[in-house]
Order: sequence, then C-alpha cells, then structure tokens
Amino acid sequence: MLKLFYASRTCALASLIALKDAGAEYELARLSFAKGEQRTPDYLKINPKGRVPALVTERGVLTETPAILAYIAQTHPAANLAPFNDPFAFAEWQSFASYLCSTVHVAHAHRPRGSRWADEPASIEDMKRKTPANMRECFRLIERDLFRGPWAMGERYSFVDPYLFTVASWLPSHEVDIAEFPAIAEHHRRMSERASLQRALAADAA
Repeated sequence: MLKLFYASRTCALASLIALKDAGAEYELARLSFAKGEQRTPDYLKINPKGRVPALVTERGVLTETPAILAYIAQTHPAANLAPFNDPFAFAEWQSFASYLCSTVHVAHAHRPRGSRWADEPASIEDMKRKTPANMRECFRLIERDLFRGPWAMGERYSFVDPYLFTVASWLPSHEVDIAEFPAIAEHHRRMSERASLQRALAADAA
C-alpha cells in the first residue's frame, strides 16, 4: 500500500487530492512542521530533503510533487488523469506542473521561508515585500499563457488541476485576490465542488 507523508496546508495537498481522484489505497502519515517533525532522523531516512510530500511505494520513495502526481496517474490509469497515449500532450502536462513547482512555489516560499535564501533580516524583509508582485506575475502568466479552461489543460481533468488548486490557495496569504484572475478563480470554484477535493480537505482538517 502507498504511504503519503504529508503536512497540513502545504503542497502535499495536491498529492492527497490526486490519490482521492485515483481511488488509490493509501495510508496518510501526518507531520507537524511546527514541531519540526520533518527534520527528525526517522523522517530524514525517508526523505533526506526534509520536505513533503514523500510517497512510499513498493519500489521506494518518491519526492517532488510533479513526479508523485505523474506516478499516481500512471499507476491508476482508470482514473484518466493524464494522456499517456500522447507523448507531446503528456510533456505539456508535465511542463505546467513543473512551472508550478520550480517557479510559483519558489516565489511563494520567499515570504514564509526567506531564511532559505538570506541571513540578513533586511534581505528577508525585502523578499517578503516583493512576494505579492512575484505571485501576481506568475498567475498572470498562468492565466494568459498556460491555463486552457475549463480545466488546467482543457476539457479534460488531469493531475495538473489539484496542483493548480493548491498553489492558487496560497494567494490570500500574499494579499492577492484570486478574483484578479477570473479563469483561475472559476477553476478554483469548480475544483471546490469535486467530491475528491472535499474528501482531501476533510482529511487535511482531521
């Protein structure tokens, strides 16, 4: 059985939603960042990065959200979460997810976790001030160039959608109104109606 190491209100929510979408059998292992459980020796044996998510499979541990989402989609083909018969389309799906991981998530993290990049308090405060502008820039690009509608990649729901929902959920923490991006706001509403997401949020709040 799969085991997802997870922390509340993190990017790991995307993997949890995908597991619900796929109808996968899994165990949820919750970590408390407030208690530093992601840095304990036991967890670092599982994921030396000290981050979430981490998905334990029968073949080993997977980390990084795009990889985990693709794995869930590939191992649960009946859920139809990715276009595996079309290499170019699958690469496009991965490209969107990679942008969320490598650019948008990093832009977000400069506010709550600026100490990863700087030591001087003034530098950290400068990063915090810049984060709302960076997040707006990211979501303007997503709305203009990446998002196809009504789902992230067009008519077909895919593993990109829970990731986009998760990252868009961080906008209020930067005083950015999701209504500035009408297509993303509508996607957020559509996602909120899905039973899989509601079950994931219930697990997150448990």
